[in-house]
Order: sequence, then structure tokens, then C-alpha cells
Amino acid sequence: MSKKIEILPDLASLIMRSQQIILAKIEVAIKERGMFTIALSGGSTPKPLYEAIATQNLPWDKIHIFWGDERYVPPNHPDSNEKMARQAWLDQVNIPAANIHAMPTLDGNPAVSAAKHEQELQAFFQVKPGEFPALDVVLLGMGDDAHTASLFPHTAALQVTDKLVTVGNKDSSQRLTFTYPFINAARCVMFVVAGANKRPALAQVFAPVADDFTYPSRLIQPQGELWWLLDSLAGSELQQ
Repeated sequence: MSKKIEILPDLASLIMRSQQIILAKIEVAIKERGMFTIALSGGSTPKPLYEAIATQNLPWDKIHIFWGDERYVPPNHPDSNEKMARQAWLDQVNIPAANIHAMPTLDGNPAVSAAKHEQELQAFFQVKPGEFPALDVVLLGMGDDAHTASLFPHTAALQVTDKLVTVGNKDSSQRLTFTYPFINAARCVMFVVAGANKRPALAQVFAPVADDFTYPSRLIQPQGELWWLLDSLAGSELQQ
């Protein structure tokens, strides 16, 4: 694993740097493998990033979009990660509908939907059950409890190591989420984190010793590159 930490002066710089890295990864992936695969994150921080990427002239037919997690709500629901990404980015560009691989949330049963999406991923990446394909980029945020995707502290999803997708739970809210071994199979994982409220969690995630199941972002140790892109409010205490 190659770990890189960058602390940017403000949110605008954070978004600009994130876009710069993603655009570089797109170019390399398409040159080397003929397509680019990315798993998106939800939340407010990446929205301006998606809006910025939407302004680029890219080979959209070679770009495939996934989500690292999704609330178990219809795609048109205000809380849907898919809806946010479509409005900010995907509906603004000429990307083929077949290249958008949203998590299914209309089956009435999250476990059924997780299994369905698992099969969709296996078919797309042409892998067998138990194998973990490598996405080019997995984009992640981090909550002030150190959760990432829908991998929340001390939840059953953290114990799932033999699947690509599982059910995540936060209180009574059910979600679908990539498992941490699937995230860790990626060529590049990018945390994009902003805000002073993230400092206590970051201190534990970067501590030499802490409990992985209390601070789930510690479980993200990809085989490829690991980027931590932080604004100065989040990362000030990590600066030397």
C-alpha cells in the first residue's frame, strides 16, 4: 500500500486537488485498460467535486460509475446518494445509461438487494464468488464517528469479509454498502474529508494503536494507493 496525506488550505483547494487526481486516474485507466471504474461517495463534501467533473470533456462511454454505499430509499428520494450524483454530475453529461451501476433499493428487502448487486458486480467484472475485483478509484468520506461508506462502528457489516456488498445499519436506517475487503481491493482509495468536527476521529484513525471496529476507517488499507485529502480544518492537528 502507498499512503499519501495532503492537507489543503480550504474546501475549494480540496475539491480542486481531488478532481486533479481523479482526472489523472481516468487517463491512465483508459490508456491501460480501456475503461475507468469509480465508486462514488455520498454526503455534502463531494457534491462540488461531481459538479466540477461534469464540466470536463471526457470519454464518457469508457467511464463506469458505481456507489460505495446507498441509503435504502428510492432513487428519487432526497437522501439518495444516486440522486445527488445524478443531479450534480451524471445528468449533465452524455454518459451511457448502461455505464451507471446504481445500487438497487426497490426490492423491499436490503439483503435481497445486496445479493442482487453482488451478482451484478460479479457479472460486470467477470469474477467468481469470493473474488474481489479492483475498482480504479473508490471515493470515500468519513463521518465524525470514523465510519466510512456505510461501515458504522460495531455493526455487523464490519464482520463481512467474503462478499462485495452487504447491509449496513445506522440506528434504524438500513443501507447497502461495499464491504471493506472489496474497498481494499481497489487500485486507489481516496478519502476526501473536510471540517473541524472530523479531527477527533482522524486522530484515532491515524493513531498507532486503536480499535478498528470502533473506528472503521482504520480498516481501509487498500492493496493500491491510499490518499487522505483533508482541508486545513480537518487536518490541522496532523500537520508537523
